[in-house]
Formats: sequence, C-alpha cells, structure tokens
Amino acid sequence: MIHGRRGWHLASNEIATVNVPKPQGRYVPATRSVSTIRTAGMTPRRDGQLQIVGRVGVEVDVAAARDAASVAVRNAVVAARSLLEGGERLRCVEMTVYVACSSEFTALSAVADGASDVLAVEFGSEGLPARSAVGVYALPGGAPVEVALIAEAVPASGLRSQTSVPEEPARNERASRRATP
Repeated sequence: MIHGRRGWHLASNEIATVNVPKPQGRYVPATRSVSTIRTAGMTPRRDGQLQIVGRVGVEVDVAAARDAASVAVRNAVVAARSLLEGGERLRCVEMTVYVACSSEFTALSAVADGASDVLAVEFGSEGLPARSAVGVYALPGGAPVEVALIAEAVPASGLRSQTSVPEEPARNERASRRATP
C-alpha cells in the first residue's frame, strides 16, 4: 500500500498480490455461469479490514473515495479471476460503482473513475466496461464505495468480436421462425 499526497492506494502492480476477499456474510465472492462471471459487491478491504469508512461529501473527500474505488475494483477483479480456467482471461463487460454519499453530492462519476482507471491500466482503454455510478445513503460496514463487476471468461489468445453474431442463436431463431405459423 502506498501512502501519498492523496491518501492511500495500491500501486498498479499490487493487484497480483491481493487475495480473494473473504465474504462478510452469507455469499460467495463471485459466481460463474458458462462464461459469465459476476462478482459480489466489493468494498475497499485489505485482509478483511475496511481501509476507509464514511460517506463521500461528508467525512470522505473525492480523492480518498477514488482511491477507495480503486481498491474495491481490484478486489472484484481478483474475485472474478479466481473463477477463470486454464487458457482464459477476463473481459470486463459491466461495472456498477455504488457511492455512499450525502444527498447533495453529485460527483459520482469522479469517484467511479478511480475504479475505471484501474481497469484501464489492467485491461487497456479498449477493455473498459459499460459503467453505472449510483449514489446511496449507506454501504456495508460504513464503506464509502462498493464495486460489482460482470465479466466474461474469454480465450487467452484473443477476445471475441463484439460485432459477430453467434451462429447457434441465429440457427435457433431461423428454426423458430419456420415453426411459427
């Protein structure tokens, strides 16, 4: 962990040293169905301990909240990667960043950019997912942010083209059109 002018954050190469976060309740860190991987909401925890608490715009400033989002998304990436099989890599598809904040706080995207910055470094700008930033009153344990990812396990040799249509659904669609009077 690095302590700096803006507070604390993980160096970009530290993602490999983060362990899969232990659940803080009755859930699993991530699930997989075929190639789709969904993570639980991840807070800025290291070794089970929240690194910062408070609501953004009240006790936590934007810079500290961005750093918290970067820690939370690293936890989500580690949880998602734990479900990859040999020869696969992760492709992030969607990210939701929840920000515990005051009712007047509107810089949600600035906080969520802390998570997006990590993903851009880890997967490249073309690897950024669709994103939502949602303001909420409270999060588990008093965390300022929580990040949930939806990702896809893809062959390590390359990513599937987003513009190609899978052959099987098209065949099924043609068959259902023939069966309809």
